[in-house]
Amino acid sequence: MGLVIVLFLLSLLGLSRHTESWSEVGINYGTIGNNLPSPHESIKHIRSMKASRVKLYDCNPEILKALSGTRIQVSIMVRNNEISSIASSQTIADQWVKTNVLAYYPKTLIRIILVGNEVLSYNDQKMWCDLVPAMRKIQHSLRAHNITNIKVGTPFAMDVMHSTFPPSSGTFRSDITATVMLPLLKFLKGTHSFFFIHVYPYFPWSANPNNIHIDQALLKETFHYTDLVNGLIYTNLLDQMLDSVIFAMTKLGYPDIRLSIAETGWPTAGDANQHGANVHFAATYNRNLVKKIAAKPAIGTPARPGMVIPTFIFALYNENQKSGPGTERNWGLLHADGTPVYNIDLSGKQAAFSSDFVLPVPVGNHNVTHRHRGEAWCVAKAEVDLNALHSALSFACGLCETCGALAPGRECHVPGSNSLTLHASFAFSSYFAKFHNLGATCDFNGLAMLTTNNPSHGSCMFPSVTL
Repeated sequence: MGLVIVLFLLSLLGLSRHTESWSEVGINYGTIGNNLPSPHESIKHIRSMKASRVKLYDCNPEILKALSGTRIQVSIMVRNNEISSIASSQTIADQWVKTNVLAYYPKTLIRIILVGNEVLSYNDQKMWCDLVPAMRKIQHSLRAHNITNIKVGTPFAMDVMHSTFPPSSGTFRSDITATVMLPLLKFLKGTHSFFFIHVYPYFPWSANPNNIHIDQALLKETFHYTDLVNGLIYTNLLDQMLDSVIFAMTKLGYPDIRLSIAETGWPTAGDANQHGANVHFAATYNRNLVKKIAAKPAIGTPARPGMVIPTFIFALYNENQKSGPGTERNWGLLHADGTPVYNIDLSGKQAAFSSDFVLPVPVGNHNVTHRHRGEAWCVAKAEVDLNALHSALSFACGLCETCGALAPGRECHVPGSNSLTLHASFAFSSYFAKFHNLGATCDFNGLAMLTTNNPSHGSCMFPSVTL
């Protein structure tokens, strides 16, 4: 009887095994708008969408009070400009925890503290060096108060990666590997925390729609790509991006750190040149995402089948005061007045064939994929890093028997200072022609591009594809 009472009391505080489940989808609650509903109304909207967790970009007192007693798990954030001061003083870290955690916990179910936001996307070397020390001090303060159910982490953009394709080649940037990533991974492993990553298939697809099929980006699973290094089969771009991070961590000796998608989503509108930013694609992506993430048993990724991936969709609202291109203000699941941009059930329990889930009909030029039709070649871009180009050439040639034509004296060998670019172009075209039907792309981490101009010369014939 005593054990039953304890478990009941724990459940009221949100500490039970059930409420700690990471199998459902949450929402990012941004507030960069002058026409947004109050925190109280916003929490009502979040609950109506059946979100089990919410991620904030600060420690807004009004929002944290509104979340009290809701059983919604909460992620709060240390602002970037606070990182260095917290790293410099345990006293400052203790005060931050007192002000932003102890004032609301445990009635508000704070479960994650994120130290900074995309810190490594800014050229601030001091903030980079202070990141992990600040995380350690926040963790130390939590432990001093005997708080063990709050994870400490930091979210990164995909620009922390040096290589992402194929996924097995995943590596972090060399300028952050020793100074930031190794200490960070050691901290995450020691505290059983997550590697938080922002993963947006929209961005690589929109930058290269001629080469990446829209179905791969929208998680439709109609295309298959095989990583020829390890034989893993991929049906969508999200899994490829996630597994590249997993392989990057593995290469540094940390194969088991859990992943959490801190941001993902799809824009519903944008500027005239931002193709694919529309309600139809956004609804398709986010509904397929929820179906994948909320599945039971968990689906995981090819590298980690069955892995539960805590995920936060970006974002709750369209935020009208965000700067940048038009898409920046149009990621919301809700309009500023609280009405849905399209219907979505974040629990994943709503039947996909329900009348409420009929996809909006695509209209206008933004709803089509502009794809080249005809013969094309994959060639090296001009003015790229030569060391990276050499590595990509070696990778492509390692998988293409036709690279024998590049040997000295053979028909495609070119002597002189321009040989690397020309040889890489032949290797890229050979690779793309051989593996295009298996889902390979003409990207090579930004070193390659498609062209309709035949680069063949003399007796050297570059392989092509028909798109």
